[in-house]
Amino acid sequence: MIYLDYQATNPLAPETRDAMLRWLDGPDGTGFGNPHSAHRMGRMAAAAIEAARDKIAALFPPGGKVIFTGGATEALNLAIRGSGNGGSVSYSAIEHSAVGDTAQAAGKSHILNVGHDGQCDASQDLPPNTRLIAVMQINNEIGVIQPTVEWHRRAKEANALYLCDAVQAYGKVEVTGADMIAVSAHKLHGPKGIGALWVRDGVELNEMQTGGGQEYGLRSGTLSPALIAGFGAAAELANERMAEDAAHVEALWVRARELFADWTLNGSAEARWHGNLNIRRDGLDVARLMSDVRDVMFSAGSACASGSGRPSHVLKAIGLSDAEAKSSIRLGFGRYTTLEEIEIAANKINVAAKEQGL
Repeated sequence: MIYLDYQATNPLAPETRDAMLRWLDGPDGTGFGNPHSAHRMGRMAAAAIEAARDKIAALFPPGGKVIFTGGATEALNLAIRGSGNGGSVSYSAIEHSAVGDTAQAAGKSHILNVGHDGQCDASQDLPPNTRLIAVMQINNEIGVIQPTVEWHRRAKEANALYLCDAVQAYGKVEVTGADMIAVSAHKLHGPKGIGALWVRDGVELNEMQTGGGQEYGLRSGTLSPALIAGFGAAAELANERMAEDAAHVEALWVRARELFADWTLNGSAEARWHGNLNIRRDGLDVARLMSDVRDVMFSAGSACASGSGRPSHVLKAIGLSDAEAKSSIRLGFGRYTTLEEIEIAANKINVAAKEQGL
């Protein structure tokens, strides 16, 4: 099988797996301790967590702390719900549902428009009572890079906090400044079930999960040394390989654009992470295409919304019709994708599309 769904999840890096095994049991059987216990095994596990926290923090701006969560969805919930109840939350029309649904559930909310290229212009009007602005760095469906620096500046001018969903950016490009940044380990070759919210020094949050008072009193619960050690190893590896990985992705992008030259690109080609190729063919039956090309793993949209039967809210937000949105596919590639895999997958997809008369 050929895996081209990197926006949904990344393959686990071998270095990540090795780091995790030590804290699942360990060669001497002492790696399973509770990191909140006072004895030696507990202190060893706690030390492993703090070492990983430092590695993860190295990919964030200076002047903040890393709070571990069960994933980016929890991190975003902590940021939105924990930052207060008064005022309105403004978020871009192409945010992940973890932002949009949470903002709506938390109280007043306001949707920021995006252009046909998928970018969210930072000059648009905000409600006068805006307390939080949420604009992601790289969109998970179309890969468009947002003007996050401008939005952070705009938030400061409005006396609001700025939250950045950097799930698709963290470990791939430099994460820009914000008041809070949400990330997830499995999007940079780490394990599923662990994420983090970076919080700038001076930003105060309310406790959202009560219990034992772990994670600065904001997120109670026993931490997993294995998941966090894996997260730390993945972050360290991404930090070391960032330029190499980016160059590899760029080569794959150039070849993929050649192979899909007669498809229409959704979103900007320039302001974009080039590991995301979201394209369409008018009249394409995507369900049939995926059935005909079963050995190539790609997406008909966001994995989080697959199976809903609804057109992608992201593709609708950039002006596509229902028919155009439903005739779109997303190919995601990265560190472990080969040029040969791109070429084989493109041939299979193009042949299957032609069999539909397209």
